[in-house]
Amino acid sequence: MNPFLNIPTYPDFPKMTPALAKEAFQQLLPEATQKIEALEKSHPLTWEGLMNPLFETLQPLNKAWEIVSHLLSVSNTEAWRQVQQELQPQIVAFSLRVGQSERFYRSFCALRDSDVKKPFLSKVKRRILEQAIQEAKLAGVGLPPEKQSRFNALKTEIAQLGTTFSNNDLDATKAFSLILKTPEEIAGLPADLLAATQTPLEGNVKAWKITLETAVYLPFMMHSRNREAREKLYRAFITQASSGPDDNTPVLEKILLLRRELATIIDFPTYADLSLSNKSAKTVAAVDDLIEKLYQAAYPQGIKEMVELQAFADKKGTLAAATTPEAKKLQPWDIHFHAERLREESYALSEEELSKYFPYPNVLNGLFNVANRLFGIRIVDATGEVPVWHPDVKFYHALDADGSCLASFYSDPYSRPETKSSGAWANAFCTRRRKPDGTFDKPLALMVCNQTKPVGDKPPLMRFTEVKTLFHEFGHVLQHLLTTVDEPEASGLNGIEWDAVEIASQFMENWCYNKATLTAMSCHVVTGLPLPDDLYQRLRSAQYYRAASTLLRQLNLAATDINLYARYPKQEWKSAHEVHFASLRKYSPTPFLPEDRNLCSFSHIFSGGYAAGYYSYKWSEVMSADAFGAFEEAGLENEVALQKTGKRFRDTFLALGGGTHPLEVFQHFRGRAPTIHALLRNTGLAHD
Repeated sequence: MNPFLNIPTYPDFPKMTPALAKEAFQQLLPEATQKIEALEKSHPLTWEGLMNPLFETLQPLNKAWEIVSHLLSVSNTEAWRQVQQELQPQIVAFSLRVGQSERFYRSFCALRDSDVKKPFLSKVKRRILEQAIQEAKLAGVGLPPEKQSRFNALKTEIAQLGTTFSNNDLDATKAFSLILKTPEEIAGLPADLLAATQTPLEGNVKAWKITLETAVYLPFMMHSRNREAREKLYRAFITQASSGPDDNTPVLEKILLLRRELATIIDFPTYADLSLSNKSAKTVAAVDDLIEKLYQAAYPQGIKEMVELQAFADKKGTLAAATTPEAKKLQPWDIHFHAERLREESYALSEEELSKYFPYPNVLNGLFNVANRLFGIRIVDATGEVPVWHPDVKFYHALDADGSCLASFYSDPYSRPETKSSGAWANAFCTRRRKPDGTFDKPLALMVCNQTKPVGDKPPLMRFTEVKTLFHEFGHVLQHLLTTVDEPEASGLNGIEWDAVEIASQFMENWCYNKATLTAMSCHVVTGLPLPDDLYQRLRSAQYYRAASTLLRQLNLAATDINLYARYPKQEWKSAHEVHFASLRKYSPTPFLPEDRNLCSFSHIFSGGYAAGYYSYKWSEVMSADAFGAFEEAGLENEVALQKTGKRFRDTFLALGGGTHPLEVFQHFRGRAPTIHALLRNTGLAHD
């Protein structure tokens, strides 16, 4: 049996090959088309007659395609690329065929109208129906034939360009490396980074291969005393995928052009207006307002942080050897290095020393303990019970307080730069659903990170930023695992407005600074002792270190994104890169280079789901910070109050999924509307 057909609860990943995927879709696509046509011709105007069978019809195809996309992201080989590129146009065409069905659209509207006259649908089903109507409109339902034909061609080409963008980015990352051979060239680098990057050259010459992979790039820029090497690596990083066969500049310009045309076909003035039409922010003005408020709060402090960093470098004389006045000023490749040295001096806090307290297995257990303390669930290792796509992958069950299995998830923690996409993400393989026979499909999720893989028998140590990333992604997983919504279109992460999907994930990051959490999950790699109190206090004191600069970087990206999709092109912006430079000039207190081409690797907005939506991180963080405030008010050391508040968070943010509007969910939890104050306080920028 082909493993892509009749996929079981736990997919048989080792048997899933590109050739079998191609073969399976030759059957799945015609079958789905035939069933859709039959359902269009005849269906009762009821939920059970239309919505349930529609989901059932699409499920086998959608599930198989989700797995193909997943395997491409974690095993990006030429064979998987070819299959994905061949199948993607067919998948897009089928999706548009369903989305543009006037018969389904009329039935959606009729079902909604009959419910308005005499309510019979639940609140969740009513919301799903409204979203289905909105999605049909955004899919181009009702367009005249010539416009619909052009619309469909645009959707197909944009999807293909997004794949090209991702592949170019990965190829460019793999193509660059910096080979260092002498003690002077590797001065300052942590032992774990040296171990991870050591590579033998011909004649057994010892050398170190420094790449653009995040797990290598960031610690190198933070610790390398080799200014020349930092400059080379930085210049490669900011020009990644911007030249040669991997050049993403024409790709992203074409994506922007086609998305503008796409929006006008369905009567939106800009692609940003189209994107925001199904988000909770709704308007470009609302996004602009949030960005501007945060900018006004952060920029003065960001300037101070840059002045302090330059003064520190001058005092230390680290740039004294420079031969020109300009070179004696901090350059972009100096920022990470000097910021880390200033942090070490100001707080006696070394990233390298701190990481020794965070072996990955201990952090993971600590994370699971937080889930138990707050939400009453127990995570148990079930690795070996089911097939996985790589030996690094672990498998877990989530058990409720009574011992029953609620859901399961995979974890793929380590970087594989040759075949695995960069970054971190969480997705779903199976969504909670009540089936017609009354039984349930249990949620099944995955969590992917890209931390440095352990070398030999040494335990994998985590930088504190990696600890926060792990907590962040597990927040997404929790929202999928603990949903109580029975309708799959609104269960877990499904149906949540895009600018609210980061609430649970950002909420979980707050626990990385909680003393009880840190003490429980820390374990020094040599002594076995937990994080000492004085080191914890220094970590807390450093929590707001350069917080304004970090916030301004996010605002720069959010403003670039919304300007590209709402205002570009215009007189002063003749290229997308000029839009980015305009944002850098306003939002960045640190220097930047005229050859900066960071847009060429800004996958969130060109090949991900964040086009005209990058602001979502901050929009969500307003609510996540305010939600965490409820735990602070209850008392973080008060276990009874903590569990009570945790249950309320589980019963709202984690349970209600996409079945309730995010602002209404927040109101249920907090008893009021969210305010921006908690976010400013969490970044040290509030003025009480």
